[in-house]
Amino acid sequence: MAGRFFDEWNVGDRIEHEIRRTVTETDNLLFSTMTHNPQPLHLDLEAAKESGFGQILVNSTFTFALLVGLSVGDTTLGTLVANLGFDKVVTPKPVFIGDTLRAASEVTQLRESKSRPQAGIVTFVHELTNQRDEVVCRCERSALLRKKGA
Repeated sequence: MAGRFFDEWNVGDRIEHEIRRTVTETDNLLFSTMTHNPQPLHLDLEAAKESGFGQILVNSTFTFALLVGLSVGDTTLGTLVANLGFDKVVTPKPVFIGDTLRAASEVTQLRESKSRPQAGIVTFVHELTNQRDEVVCRCERSALLRKKGA
């Protein structure tokens, strides 16, 4: 099990996740069509060329989902009771096909669960950057994690 229990985290803990991902045209196409998002900027090269981006823009909900997915292995894998929420999701820079993305996570808050004494709430800030070290997505994630031995 790769994730940590609630009582193994400290505020300020930071992880640079090792797994990186180069975004492909297939990733963007499948995610956009699976989620019924017909936005031409994601699917129509000619429409995308006429935009301010000049090329296909990767679906931002794919970018967000990838950020969360890249973080799970090192943070909550096997210890998660439930995700309680995702807040302050921002995508300050666009993602394009061929961008290689990497994630980092930092613990910003820990608190005991009032309703579940065998668990606690960890708040992470997850951040996704591209190969140019530009932040392309950031969010806060509140996760209810089991305590060790509970």
